[in-house]
Formats: sequence, structure tokens, C-alpha cells
Amino acid sequence: MRFLTVAALALSMCVQGAGLASAADEPDLIFKKSTVWNLLTPDHKLATYAIDDPIVDGVACHFTVPEKGGVSGWLGVAEEVSDVSLACRQVGPVSIKENFEQGEEMFRQRRSLVFKKMQIVRGCDTKRNVLVYLVYSDKLIEGSPKNSTSTVPLMPWGDQEPPKCGDYLEN
Repeated sequence: MRFLTVAALALSMCVQGAGLASAADEPDLIFKKSTVWNLLTPDHKLATYAIDDPIVDGVACHFTVPEKGGVSGWLGVAEEVSDVSLACRQVGPVSIKENFEQGEEMFRQRRSLVFKKMQIVRGCDTKRNVLVYLVYSDKLIEGSPKNSTSTVPLMPWGDQEPPKCGDYLEN
């Protein structure tokens, strides 16, 4: 009976983990660089991706994550480390499509078979009219203090004045 309970919990977590939809579209792979060469299995790599903020037109983020190779990476069961770097920039005229909360999730990606995920969240520094992005990873039981922050000052683009991010904050 105890085995069935544990199996049901594990299956539930797998289904829940598989169903993690990201808040934004899938990121675009920019490039990968090998960091550890393996003879018969995939190499360990650093992968750099780009993603557009789904509710803020004109802002893109780039992040780099380590991807494990070897047998566990090849089979898709490796737990990835929590190291992630992040850079977000204004890439065009900014238009905010809808209201958002401070710390609202912009993107989420599973980093292990069940327990770990990486998240990019968005906030607004109303005093400076700056969007603030934070990337971090967490686990079901224990999170990681490893993180990276990037800011995007909202600036005029051509003759278009930028929106005030504070006007789009939910209370």
C-alpha cells in the first residue's frame, strides 16, 4: 500500500512537471558551446537563448544555462545546476499589453525530471520607470540562492514616448 502511495505521488509530480507551461513562448536557441568533451555521450554545454517578454513588446531577454551531457543528460534525467545568467534590453518601442503584478512570472523552464525549475520574473521600479527582471531556480523542497538580475530603463524610441511601467502594476 505504501508503495502505491509513493508511486502515485511520483506519477502525479511527473505529470505536473510535464505540464509546466511557460508564461512566454519557447525561447530561441542562439548557440551552444561545449565545456566538457565526452567520447560516446553528449558533451556538457552552455546554451544561450533569447526570449521576448510576452506582455511587453520591445523587450527581449537573453539567458545562458548549463546543460549536462553524459548518459544522464542524454536520457533527459540529469538535474541541471542552478547557474543562470540573464541580460534584458529594450529592442524596439515599448508597449505594455496588460497589467502585471510585481514579481510576476514571465518564463518558466523545467531543469530536472521532476523537482527543479528556472523562472524569470518581472517587476517595475516605478521611481525610475525601469522594468526589472530576475532569474532564479527553485526546487519543490529547497530553493537555490543563485540568481541574476537585469534592468530595462524604458526610453523613447524614435518619436514614441515610453509607457510608465507603474501605470500597469496591479495593486
